[in-house]
Amino acid sequence: MRVVIVGAGPVGLYTGVVLSRQGHEVVIVDRDAGPPEDGGWRRRGVMQFHHPHFFRHGVRRTFLDTTPDLWDAVVAAGGVPALAEGMPEVLTGLQCRRSTFEAALRACVAAQPGLTMRTGHAVRVVLERGRATGVVVNTSVVDADLVIDASGRAGRLGDTLRPAGEGGPCGFSYVSRMYRVRTEEDAAKLKAAGLPMGAVYDGYLVIVFPQDADTLSTLIVRPTADVALAELRQREKFDAAMRAVPHLARWTDPERFEPITDVMPGGGLTNTYRGQATDVPGLVFVGDSVCTTNPAAGRGVSLGLLQAHALLGLLDGGGTDVAARFGDWCEANIRPWYEDHVYWDATLLARFGGADIDIDARIPSDVICAAADVDPEILPAARLYLGMLALPAVLESVEEGARAVLRTGWRPRLAAGPTRDELVDVIEAATVSA
Repeated sequence: MRVVIVGAGPVGLYTGVVLSRQGHEVVIVDRDAGPPEDGGWRRRGVMQFHHPHFFRHGVRRTFLDTTPDLWDAVVAAGGVPALAEGMPEVLTGLQCRRSTFEAALRACVAAQPGLTMRTGHAVRVVLERGRATGVVVNTSVVDADLVIDASGRAGRLGDTLRPAGEGGPCGFSYVSRMYRVRTEEDAAKLKAAGLPMGAVYDGYLVIVFPQDADTLSTLIVRPTADVALAELRQREKFDAAMRAVPHLARWTDPERFEPITDVMPGGGLTNTYRGQATDVPGLVFVGDSVCTTNPAAGRGVSLGLLQAHALLGLLDGGGTDVAARFGDWCEANIRPWYEDHVYWDATLLARFGGADIDIDARIPSDVICAAADVDPEILPAARLYLGMLALPAVLESVEEGARAVLRTGWRPRLAAGPTRDELVDVIEAATVSA
């Protein structure tokens, strides 16, 4: 079978490797030619490429199930397997920059027989008698028996061939910066940290991401509508915030940590779901082309590889017309994560705006998990949800327990540090100083 995959992100690369090893002739098309020899890979058109990443356990599990050499390659490139203390090995994730991760996969692709990388712009899907038979790349046609759209959240290749999706902006934006550790002691602490370290403050969220090569990234997540906090994209204001927020100050002390990028804003973040919803045989969508969620929860690559693994299983059963069956699988296994994030984000935005939790309404997932600090009976279900070992519905069995905790007057604890208004004062003072 001849297969064209549009998009050379993690999902497209992984799918191409597996299909080629199954004996198919595979071409992966992407506008980006890959990492240049002199470094400084810009990865045009992929905003999130330069922002913080942590690869959840689903990435390792998918690789080890089907392509263990890909996991070995990422670790050999510098990725650090990470497991929180006391957690089972199955939850092992990966501290790694997206650039390191994708470069390692690209190297595996380059060495894979039967797999070709082609640089160019996928203009449109070629249709013959209503069936997908290839893709126009720049001005020429690449013929195929199956077209897989893995072009990501910015891809528009199949827009005219399926209905518009659900969802839209998640309501949050962020700003990040990457640092390199200066001391061996701090490098050891960073590796030992394991998972990303997050803290919710009054009106905003911060996360520290340990990464490979003794690097880390700090992230501040704000409501998109908060114009005052949008000023954090300016370096002096961002640095002032790093000093003022306790959770960030300990990881950005200039004596111990060296900035290696400028401050990077991240916007256009969405929660969307499109499924398959196409009547075109020989065409299937996978990854962010199916679903996007707020990147702050770090679910994107895991959900994409989970889809790819399921799709490959359907294709291995024979035939290329799997869109309907794959669409049903996505409805059952991917849509719930989209719906969970839509509600989570909406209720968190309301709380950042000063609203209380509506105890009589559905309790948001993050609140249920936080309530496990008070009611230990919530913890088993919360761990399954947080580890993505079960669908969000697993929390339904403990929602009433969380509601009972809320009725006592308890609310999720906010980190000690500047409120949103106090942080605005900090960055405005930084402007005067600058």
